[in-house]
Amino acid sequence: MRKAIGAAGVLQLDSVNVLTRSHYLPVFARAGKYPRATLDELAWGAQRELFEYFWGHKAALIPLTAYPLMRWRMRAAERQVWDEELSPDLTAPWSVVQGMRRLTAERPGYVDQVLRMITENGPLTAGEASPDGVRRKRTDPDPDPGTGRMWNWQDAKIAIEYLFCAGKVTIAGRRHFERIYDLTERVLPADILNAPEPTADEARRELIRIAARGLGVGTLKELCGGSGQAHFPLPAATGRAVIGELVESGELIPVRVEGVKPQSYRWHEAEDGPINTQALLSPFDPLIWNRDRTHHLFDFFYRISIYTPAPQRIHGYYVLPFLLGDRLVARVDLKSDRKTSTLVVPTLTPEPDTEDPAGPLVTELRLMASWLGLENIQVTATSPLGRAVARAAADQAD
Repeated sequence: MRKAIGAAGVLQLDSVNVLTRSHYLPVFARAGKYPRATLDELAWGAQRELFEYFWGHKAALIPLTAYPLMRWRMRAAERQVWDEELSPDLTAPWSVVQGMRRLTAERPGYVDQVLRMITENGPLTAGEASPDGVRRKRTDPDPDPGTGRMWNWQDAKIAIEYLFCAGKVTIAGRRHFERIYDLTERVLPADILNAPEPTADEARRELIRIAARGLGVGTLKELCGGSGQAHFPLPAATGRAVIGELVESGELIPVRVEGVKPQSYRWHEAEDGPINTQALLSPFDPLIWNRDRTHHLFDFFYRISIYTPAPQRIHGYYVLPFLLGDRLVARVDLKSDRKTSTLVVPTLTPEPDTEDPAGPLVTELRLMASWLGLENIQVTATSPLGRAVARAAADQAD
């Protein structure tokens, strides 16, 4: 599990639970069947080895050894320098940036009140950390809302997320996947908090090393671009300079990848050779989260469908690409029906010009069902591949 997490670099968190939480899936894809409770312990247990922070603008679990590498970003957030020209390396959720601009003007001292509540009463959820219990409504006048139109963040949530960005508080645990916050020094090990703090330049270099090890080969944009689909986004000029330093040191090797116009860079320890593997990949797996990279490396145009209205979905709701060897050969829509203890396959679409993946896919579906504690597999997909997988699953069951 540690090796799989280290190879991934980060595990993106997402609230959708139609199959299982997304952060469990990259470890399953790399390590096979493992106890999810063990990952929970690594992330939120007393002897934790992971911590939560932002991968770009997105929440993620990151190995605890990388915590010192984030301190320069935490300090930038603490200064509240939201102007990208003045603080281009700063990454924070839109609701934090907009919300703190409003809170600073409208409610000076409010953040300190929230911090005091956590100090005296923590660990707390965002709802429990409201000093006055006042809730803003969506109908309140708010021409530039800090609450966030989609998530309807309250002032306490904005304040506590700012404190999280600044490293003052961290995630002590999860309750029904809701974040529980506490003072960082009460949650993370003292040796990590007291570790020497690298300079911003040293941290940037190490973060790109982590990305390069995870990807094996990538362009500047894929290694550290600000598109939200790199491991740790950096401004273009900064990323270019750091990559230049790593090329000079021999850690990154400039290469050309067929079909890829921009310059690519290969991690000097990346292994070369045939790939013999199979895996169902989370929509948020580091191998495929950069949709452009997935397209030009695998000729696989992939977009997540969970926010797409049902009539417009083509391949299903929660679609996992199926990796077989070095190709993505099918799109597998999956759902856990926990009431009937069944792994359901509503939609199954093969990629053009691929060999029949039914046999390996059934093997992987059975492994996943067993891992999730589901007793049955039900293939309701009506495509030819769906019918073939249903027959193969029935034959294996017999």
